[in-house]
Amino acid sequence: MPRLLKFNIFRYNPQDSESAPHTDEFVVEETDAMTLFIALNRIREEQDSSLQFDFCCRAGICGACGMVINGRPGLACHTRTSDLSTEITLMPLPVFKLVGDLSVDTGTWFRKMYDKTESWIHTKRVFKDNELEERMDNKVAEDIYELDRCIECGCCVAACGTARLRDDFMGAVALNRIARFMVDPRDKRSERNYYEIIGNDMGIFGCMGLLACEDVCPKHLPLQNQLGFLRRKMGIAAIKNLFRK
Repeated sequence: MPRLLKFNIFRYNPQDSESAPHTDEFVVEETDAMTLFIALNRIREEQDSSLQFDFCCRAGICGACGMVINGRPGLACHTRTSDLSTEITLMPLPVFKLVGDLSVDTGTWFRKMYDKTESWIHTKRVFKDNELEERMDNKVAEDIYELDRCIECGCCVAACGTARLRDDFMGAVALNRIARFMVDPRDKRSERNYYEIIGNDMGIFGCMGLLACEDVCPKHLPLQNQLGFLRRKMGIAAIKNLFRK
């Protein structure tokens, strides 16, 4: 006999003055290999077409379907209902602006993050279209690729205790982004340049080291290693700055 799944789903439309935050209950019959993505689409198609949630690729690549699943941030398309109990509570990711129900605006937050981290290669080299691409050691390229696997789903930010308390904290995703450029030999920023971006309570020194970010990362990025790397580098940079004064 297939299981009957009871969903408690957060509902609220901030653009509707008559809407109030609450949860609605839906019951869905479980099918083989069902994911939360499939279940939510069935609810919207068969029970309530007004239900709001985000999705795109359904393959764990776009990061759009991030939500809080039984108290833990994760991706709906990655989460099989067979791994959950018969009662499932779904909430929107905190920290980000709520659009409606389970849908949040991660784009605005990430746009600000790009600006804060200056998320582009800093170089004075002039591009010449007739030149070969710049050579790079394979190991370095692999290290950059490893950090570039982030899909910007926002789960690490939603799970971060500091980000929940302070809206100016950059979060693990931004710190990982900085680590990616520090590894890249094409980026010519100095250690002091990086320190000016993340060497403060908004950056690496605001991290409490709870590592919930790594626990919930759907791509299993080595965030613990990167945060430790940055903390050491920026700690040394802070000491050097003291002696410069």
